Amino acid sequence: MPDNNAAERALRGIALGRKSWLFAGSERGGDRAAFMYSLIVTAKMNDIDPQAWLADVLARLPEMTASQVPDLLPWHWRSASSEDRRAA
Repeated sequence: MPDNNAAERALRGIALGRKSWLFAGSERGGDRAAFMYSLIVTAKMNDIDPQAWLADVLARLPEMTASQVPDLLPWHWRSASSEDRRAA
């Protein structure tokens, strides 16, 4: 008999945070929390460590042009350390 355990596990984090998210401070705060959550989930779906990805993107973003920003999206992203290894 098929079950939905995988789907329930995927939604567990959302359900656990639901009460806390009621107090985002403002509608704008709630929008930002939703935006960050979607970035983190997108990184996870692409088998990327969200913390490493966000740290790398935030460090590299100020030096990039607008046309280079799509390279930082999770499905295109390569960490700076992996790019250094490829160049060597």
